Amino acid sequence: MTPTTKFKAALGGLALIAAAAVPLTAAAGAAPAASTAPPAISAEAIATSKPVPKLGYSTQASKTLAIDFQYQQTSYWCGPAATRIALSARISPPSQQQLANELPTTTNGTDWIGQVTRVLNNHVGTGWYETKEMPNDPPTQAQRDLLWRDIVLDIDNNYPIVANIVAPANNHPPGYPNYTIYHYFTVIGYDASDQTVLIADPAGFAPTATYWLTFNQLATLIPQKGYAA
Repeated sequence: MTPTTKFKAALGGLALIAAAAVPLTAAAGAAPAASTAPPAISAEAIATSKPVPKLGYSTQASKTLAIDFQYQQTSYWCGPAATRIALSARISPPSQQQLANELPTTTNGTDWIGQVTRVLNNHVGTGWYETKEMPNDPPTQAQRDLLWRDIVLDIDNNYPIVANIVAPANNHPPGYPNYTIYHYFTVIGYDASDQTVLIADPAGFAPTATYWLTFNQLATLIPQKGYAA
C-alpha cells in the first residue's frame, strides 16, 4: 500500500498530545458546607468563556490557524461556508456559491461529509483530507482517540478540520436555538493543556465567530455523522 501524505506526516514524528484534567480536592476537614458552596460551573461553560487568542497563535501546547472567516450566506450553506473557512487557511478560497455548486449543496443542505472531503482535496491538491465516520453514539474510545489525534495532526500541519454535527437541545454550542441543529463547522485550533478545540462557526448563533469547546463536547456532537481531516 502506498503511504498517504497524512501517513507520511504521522511517521515523521508527529505524536498524539495527551491531556488530562486534574480534579481539585479540598484539604481534609476543610470542605465548605453544602449551603455555602458556589454553584458548579460545567467544563463546557468554562471552555466557551475562554478568550480566543489572535488567530495564527501557537505555544508548546496549543495552536490556532489564521483563516478568512465568513458567515454562511444562506440558511443551508453551512457546508460551503465551513469548507471555505478550511480552504482559507491554505489558499485564496472560492466563493460560497462556487463551493455550493461543487459539493453540491441543495436547499436541504450538504448530504454527506464525504462531499466536503472531495472538494477540499480538489482545491488543496494534496490528497490530505480523509473522511472519518463516527457512527457510534456515544463514540467509542478508539473513535475519540482518533478524533483527537486528527485534530492535533491536522492543525499542526495547517489543515483545518470540517465537522458535520448533530446538536440536540440538551447538547448545544453557545447560542444555538432550543431544538436539534444539523450543521457543519470548522475546527481551527486546539489547546492540549485543557483539551479544548477552537471552532469557527458560520451559523452566527454564538455571540462570536470563533469560540472554544471542550474536546469531550465536540466528540459527542459529531456522531452519527463524521468529519473531514
